[in-house]
Order: sequence, then C-alpha cells, then structure tokens
Amino acid sequence: MLVYLIIFSIISYLIGSFSSAVWYGKWFYKTDVREYGSKNAGATNTLRVLGVKAALPVFITDILKSYLAVQLIWFVPDIMTGSEQFYQIKLLFGVSAVIGHIFPLYTNFKGGKGVASMLGLVLALHPAAAGLSLAVFSLVFIFTRIVSISSISAALVFPVIIYLLEKAEIITLSIFSVIAAILIVITHLKNIKRLLKGEEKKMHFKKKQ
Repeated sequence: MLVYLIIFSIISYLIGSFSSAVWYGKWFYKTDVREYGSKNAGATNTLRVLGVKAALPVFITDILKSYLAVQLIWFVPDIMTGSEQFYQIKLLFGVSAVIGHIFPLYTNFKGGKGVASMLGLVLALHPAAAGLSLAVFSLVFIFTRIVSISSISAALVFPVIIYLLEKAEIITLSIFSVIAAILIVITHLKNIKRLLKGEEKKMHFKKKQ
C-alpha cells in the first residue's frame, strides 16, 4: 500500500500544481495576474484583475483539483470505506493537492492561498460541512464585500460545524478541521494586518483597466 500512497500523493501534488489563475490569465488574457493587484495566483486576485468571467473558471478549477485528487483513494486497494484510515488517506491526497496549489511546481512555487483548493478538499471529505462553510463565507461576503474576512470566518466556523455534525466520532476529521482553520488564518496574516488597519479593500466586480 505504501507504494500507492507515495505515487498518488505525488500525482495529487502535480494536479494541485496546475496554477489556473496563472495559465488562464496568460492563455486567454495575455496577463500574468501575479504582476497585478495582490500579486497572488488565486481566484480572488483574478477577480480583482481580470473580472468575474476570468475568475469563475479559475475558482472552479481550483476546487476541482483537490476534489479530484481525493478521488484517487478509489484506486488504493484494501481500504475500508468510512474508516479512520479511509479519511486519513483522503486527507493525504487532498492536502498534497492543496500544497501543490500554494507551492506549484510549474510556476516557480508561487501559487494561491489555497482557499478554493481547501474547499474542494472539504467538499470531497464532507459535503455537508463544505456547504455550510460556503454559506458562512457567502453571508459574510454579502455584508462585508471583503474576501479575506469571509474566508477566515468560514475557516473558523468549520471545526464547529464538523463537531456539531460528527460529534468527534471521526477523530481524523476533527483534527483536520482545526488544522485547516489554523492554516487558512496563517495564510491570511497579511490580510488580517490590513483589516486591523482598515486598509483591506472591498471587492468590486469590475474589470481592472
């Protein structure tokens, strides 16, 4: 089994390394989004720089990368569905894809913050928790128009949602939910500093000229 885990983890990382924000921007808009806005290779900066039409496929692709990586578990033999090991291996593949998104091999290891890719991982692990977290993100965004605070809010409420839905019966999920929340907060430290200073920009759905 170890050979399968190593091979599929590498494949998952390579899948995650496809930086859709960079490649879609270059292919269809002749623009490297890393040179504008927040200089981040993610859906949010793509929205800020190129608009909704460009950001939507980037967002969907980033979700699909980690979601599809998790599905590699079905090619690993002798795994009991629903067991702790089942979720641990799912996490291994999904996290490998998220790492690939944040540190992409194909674009000099300069990727996005991993929010959309993390959503894809959560969606593959626990669709109900993913849906509720997305609902929190959407509500906060509607009222604030600030993506960073919406992402942080969804991340912080995620462990609570997992606890309420699973009652800590699956330890792997509980531990992951806490670690995921911490990681999202860490990747948004610069945003938090700007929020505290009142300098974080609200999102406006207009293409940058």
